Amino acid sequence: MFTGIVTDLGEVLDLEPQGEGLRVRLRTSLDLGDAPSGASIACAGVCLTITARRRDGAGWSFDADVSKETLDKTTLGLWRPGRRVNLERPLRLGDEFGGHVVSGHVDGVGEVVSVAPQRDSSRLRFRAPKGLARFIAEKGSVAVDGASLTVNAVEGAEFEVNLIPHTLAVTSFGELTPGLPVNLEIDLLARYVARLKDAAVEGV
Repeated sequence: MFTGIVTDLGEVLDLEPQGEGLRVRLRTSLDLGDAPSGASIACAGVCLTITARRRDGAGWSFDADVSKETLDKTTLGLWRPGRRVNLERPLRLGDEFGGHVVSGHVDGVGEVVSVAPQRDSSRLRFRAPKGLARFIAEKGSVAVDGASLTVNAVEGAEFEVNLIPHTLAVTSFGELTPGLPVNLEIDLLARYVARLKDAAVEGV
């Protein structure tokens, strides 16, 4: 389980085909000294399993295997060496909970519609897949590439968020441009509320 608070901006080092899947290697400044093989880490919002780790200069690098299903349902199939990736280690007992509950299971791929500077912040507009748009509400939460964001406005399948300079500097959002795909995970609470509403309408 994650909170959507990005703790490092990693870098894709290598991509190696593995059958229909892929083995990726990423560099991170996170301390992975206590992260054994089999530990989880969120990479651009996708929960991956660390299969190997090693010291890499002042930091660490790690390997993770990506299945064909993940490549088909997320943006990971578009990764190339040098790409910057939002990283977050799992929530541990006693950690500060600063975002919202994020599972690391991407619900769909959205698209950047626009990026507009606004005084001391930037306003980003995204387009969600049709099936997910109903779960995104003004003032609600959504995870974009693994980062917990508050929705400021919703118009049809499109929604907007405001990002301060700090967020742009410590995440991959500073590199987003119109047309780029992003991983989306809807708020678990929104999913359950919608399910209860549907059940009430159906008389279940």
